[in-house]
Amino acid sequence: MFFILSKVLVVFIFPLTWAFGLLVYAAFTKRQKRKQALLITAITLLYFFSNRFTADTMARIWDVAPYQPSAKTYSCVVLLGGFVSEDESGQGYFNWAADRYTQATKLLANHTASHLLFSGGSSDIYPDGFCEAGFVKAELKKQNFADSLILLDGKARNTAENAIFAKQLLKQANLQPPYLMVTSAFHMRRAMLIFKKAGINVVPYTSNNMAPIRHIYLKDFLPDVDAISQWNIYIKEMVGYIVACLS
Repeated sequence: MFFILSKVLVVFIFPLTWAFGLLVYAAFTKRQKRKQALLITAITLLYFFSNRFTADTMARIWDVAPYQPSAKTYSCVVLLGGFVSEDESGQGYFNWAADRYTQATKLLANHTASHLLFSGGSSDIYPDGFCEAGFVKAELKKQNFADSLILLDGKARNTAENAIFAKQLLKQANLQPPYLMVTSAFHMRRAMLIFKKAGINVVPYTSNNMAPIRHIYLKDFLPDVDAISQWNIYIKEMVGYIVACLS
């Protein structure tokens, strides 16, 4: 039930939903001062969440810093799903978060980790049989990674279940901690908390780093639809982090 509610109610935490609600309220209220205040608030929200400067500033504050290379080797790299999508024909493909897969397989290929554990099934409310783990298994086979080096979990639907099923597989394989964990930089803070609560000792190895290291330009303060999308990601992560803290 919690999984379904988290999927259904997530739309209510996004800035566009807030602004739309304020605009609808402003359209129906008959009090002019209230209407004016609602319109100003809605426009302010839209501007704040639609400019690149605020989105990138949030990324710099929230993202976990990239892994600092060392000579240490690990028994396993834990790769979290979310980088595979399903097309209309039911076939999988790498989406915008594919850097997770790229970084994790590099760690396996260069022997920084001796095994790779992938955790990810289907996050759809109404699954149609597509499983992210199945797609990843096929891709790993294309890269000629031995089956004996791979652990797959195709049941996890969210980060909490990633931790539960990953812990079981690591224990069964008798792989000793700490483990490298690969996920997107924006997701790492919440994932680390959840895995720590599950009693899994992981070292963060981030990918998909959104925090830019560059100069600030005038265009960064202009409305940008991509900035809204980026804010949606961070707001979802912040809410998820608070929920994880309280659970």
